[in-house]
Parts: sequence; C-alpha cells; structure tokens
Amino acid sequence: MRILLLGERGQLSRELQLRLSGASELLIAGRQRLDLADTARIRRYVRALCPQLIINAAAYTAVDRAEGEPQPAFALNATAPGVLAEEAARLGAPLIHYSSDYVFDGCKPAPYVETDAPNPLNVYGRSKLAGEQAIQAVGAAHLILRTSWVYASHGHNFLLTLQRLLRERDELQVVDDQLGAPTWAGSIATATGQLIDQWRRGRAGPWGLYHLCCQGETSWFGFASAIAEQLRGKGQTVARLLPIPSSAYPTPARRPLNSRLDCSRLRRDWQIQLPDWHDALLECLASPRRAAPAKP
Repeated sequence: MRILLLGERGQLSRELQLRLSGASELLIAGRQRLDLADTARIRRYVRALCPQLIINAAAYTAVDRAEGEPQPAFALNATAPGVLAEEAARLGAPLIHYSSDYVFDGCKPAPYVETDAPNPLNVYGRSKLAGEQAIQAVGAAHLILRTSWVYASHGHNFLLTLQRLLRERDELQVVDDQLGAPTWAGSIATATGQLIDQWRRGRAGPWGLYHLCCQGETSWFGFASAIAEQLRGKGQTVARLLPIPSSAYPTPARRPLNSRLDCSRLRRDWQIQLPDWHDALLECLASPRRAAPAKP
C-alpha cells in the first residue's frame, strides 16, 4: 500500500517512519520537498503520487511563537489539512490527522470527551481547531486524533529539556496546576499502525474524531518528578524540583489547566488503548535512539 506521510523530522513523524516503513510503500514529504503553505503545490504533489492513504504528521507546534505569527500557524495547521482532505477525497483515500488538547479551555472539571465544545485559549489551539473543522467540512473518510503533551527521545520536547535542565541546575521550578497525560510519540505511532491494520483488514471502526493519549494523569511537575526519578536511578545527580502555579510562570500563550482527554470512544470503536503514561515513559527511555529510515 502506498502511504504519503507529511512531515519528516518531527518527533511523531520519525516514530511513524520506524513503524510503517517495513509493511508499506512509505512516501515521506518533509518541508524541503513540500511547502505546506503552498496549497497549489500540495494539490500537484498529491495528485502526482496518488497515495492510498495520507497521514499528516506535519504541524506548526511553536505554541508561544504562534501568538506573534498567527499566519504561518493557520497556514500549516488549518489551511493545509483542509486541502489534504480535499485531495484525499478526490482519490478516495482516507486521511489521518493529529490534533491537540489545546482546542479546549481547560475549565471542565473532568476529562474532555469528543463531543465537548472546544474553546481554545491561544492561537495554536485555534489553528488546530480550524484544521479539524476544515477536514470535517470535506466529509470524506478521516481520522482526527487529538493527543496531549507529546514527547520523544529526539526533537524538541519537555522530556529532553527537563533531562538537560535537571543535570545543569541545582533547583528547578515546574508548573504543578496544569493536568494532562504525557504521551510518547512512539505510543501514538504504534496505535496509528494498529488503526491502519484494522482498516486494511476491513475491520475499521467509524471514521471521525477521537481522543488518543496515554492513560492516567499528572501535572508537568509530576512528569518532571518521574523523569528525575529515572535519572537518579542511573546514579545521576539532579536538580531539586519545586512546584509552582501557572501564574508564577507567565508565557505568551495561555495554557489550559485541564488537558485530560477521555479516550474511551477509541477503545470502544477501534479496540485501541494506549498504555499508562508511566509505562510509556519507561519504554521511551529504554528504546534505542535510532534514526528513522529516510525515504524520498
């Protein structure tokens, strides 16, 4: 099967490449090959390749920077997914697209379900919501997978930043009033492969919007504490961690205090469930830091 994967060097794309390259003809389009801000080029590129499945793992993910440059955020996160959905529909190919917990404002006291009304607090969240809506408006076969707090052993993310800061500093303050589920990109990629396998076997659940993140919940401070514990277990000296409220760590973009996502719909419709976030973290830390098999 011919799969077009948008995104090449991102943490999720690299994990997808590791898991999908052996069983399919995987065509990878990074930013040097395809500018997702150029909608006409997107259409020409997709029509030339005629993929049987499109996976969009490309995104504008600089949450704070997006506050000052909304145009590129919306171009990559909203306009491009809509164009990809139109071209997928033209080919009769499904589209798999990844979205974010940041489409919610975090005011709900319980985990969010797919039918809860979005109300993003920042430009990034608004751009991701617009991408969801653009795909849904096309009405073709698609999976929109909302996830949260994504990290990996490569790229730029909370895990790698904390590992460095814990080694460099004596004391480190971490926000303790934002709740969510840290989700390893490898777990997302594995689940994506399972979704594709069910579709290819004719056992697919309903298309549509689903929440996909690791089980359990914690705060950024709790996540940092788990990372520190693993470093101490290896005999390393790490910084002392201090919990602080979000108000003590102002950022250009507001973050939701509640990023918890209820993933029961995916488990019910597709029989897929990600591991507990603690277990996924251990698996990530134990995994070799392999380079993804790059293909044109």
